[in-house]
Amino acid sequence: MGTLVCEICNVTIDHFEDEKVTVLYTKCECCNNSKKDNRKLEK
Repeated sequence: MGTLVCEICNVTIDHFEDEKVTVLYTKCECCNNSKKDNRKLEK
């Protein structure tokens, strides 16, 4: 079984079936949206 975890806030996003126990890091919707907003503000 695998787990998707947000690399910024460490929240568990989802679980998926896999042959091995795996943790994959990605970004959740909340962190993706806040990063986009921050880039707009920086310009």
